[in-house]
Amino acid sequence: MAPILANFFSCGRVEGWGTVCAPNRKDVVTQGWIWKWVKVASEERVPLLWSFVYFFCLLCGYYMLRPVRDEMAIEGGVQHLPWMMTGTFLTLLIATPLFGWLSARLPRARLMLSVYVFFISHLLLFFAAMTAQWHLEWVARAFFIWLSVFNLFVVSVFWSFMADVFSPAQGVRLFGVIAAGGSLGAIAGPLATTGITYLWPIPVLMLVSAGWLALCGVCIARLDRWAAAHTTRGKIEGDMPLGGSMWAGIRAVAASPYLLGICAYLFLLTMSATVLYMEQTALVGREIPTPEARTRLFAGMDLIVNVLTFVTQVLVTNRLVLRFGLGAALLVLPVVTAVGFAAIVVNPVLPVFLSLTVARRVGEYAIAKPAREVLFTVLNREDKYKAKNFIDTAVSRGGDASTGWLVSGGKALGATTGIMAGVLVPMMLLWGWIGWRLGRQESALQRGVPTLR
Repeated sequence: MAPILANFFSCGRVEGWGTVCAPNRKDVVTQGWIWKWVKVASEERVPLLWSFVYFFCLLCGYYMLRPVRDEMAIEGGVQHLPWMMTGTFLTLLIATPLFGWLSARLPRARLMLSVYVFFISHLLLFFAAMTAQWHLEWVARAFFIWLSVFNLFVVSVFWSFMADVFSPAQGVRLFGVIAAGGSLGAIAGPLATTGITYLWPIPVLMLVSAGWLALCGVCIARLDRWAAAHTTRGKIEGDMPLGGSMWAGIRAVAASPYLLGICAYLFLLTMSATVLYMEQTALVGREIPTPEARTRLFAGMDLIVNVLTFVTQVLVTNRLVLRFGLGAALLVLPVVTAVGFAAIVVNPVLPVFLSLTVARRVGEYAIAKPAREVLFTVLNREDKYKAKNFIDTAVSRGGDASTGWLVSGGKALGATTGIMAGVLVPMMLLWGWIGWRLGRQESALQRGVPTLR
């Protein structure tokens, strides 16, 4: 392996970075099929690799805990899911302006590191509470809410950071590759969860996940240092707080048709995901009897999803966007979801739900998510953090909470799973149209053509 790598890279020590390996040639990539395929320029390789590793560590830590959250949803009582989703939404309504206040006062790297230290401290508290078996039902509900907040917050600030470091043109080419790093982490996380639950109790997962989040801090420092060293803009912006008020993100969204369109896209994505999740969770709770078996099922699904996602991100995503445009990429997930809900109308059984969940998550993580993040690269710097954080957290979980109550109300009125799926099919077509329009608006904004913001 070493001789093979030596054909492509030369390594040496660089002050402030330690040992760095870089491709031997300095022009645009002509060596190695991976560099050719993803169209990476030589000066982009170092930040691309650090971003790749950063997202790997982040999603490895999260996906170790995701099967636990799904099991906690059952342990906390499926009938309580609307309350837990509402609790998540209310928590985010409080957290979003606090994040805006913090981002107005801290430089970029300190802001990012503060977020991770905050969540690591909570993992240590959950480890202590679970180990002591203190009111496990309430701990389960609290963990479900906490992980739902954690996931949105850390992933949102990650992509805000990426939109700050990379230009819109770079985002189109590189965000799919960066997302592939997360997919590898998401593959490693469920594998680790499955192995650890055979050897140690579930609370140990909290400590291992905290270790992965600590490694994210190293990547943040490296990327911030690279931006400061290689671009004048990166140096100035990295040392300066965002400024503005804690409510700036909410005001920006309310004033921008473009941002409101992103809100509508995300709301419909979340609505469809929540209906699918609630119905699937109820079926799994009825048909699979033990917590360990359910946790392994969820971990196995995560593994399948993330293997398929990684392959798609590396081989398909950036080619799809470059060939057909951002609008086409944003259209894929709504079409897949519409077909899946139509299948549920015909045959609402657990294998159909599991198949749609896998297909949806691959479509979201491999194509829709990187494409959606490109939409934010054309915004000003304050909106990349504050408005984006509000959209990714409060709007997303608001969709969860409202849909949870709508599903519960529909069930109380006698609506079947098939009826709810049938109602969602035309809504998924509307969702696809919104995605197509957003792709066209982003292209116009990138070219500087006057359009709705």
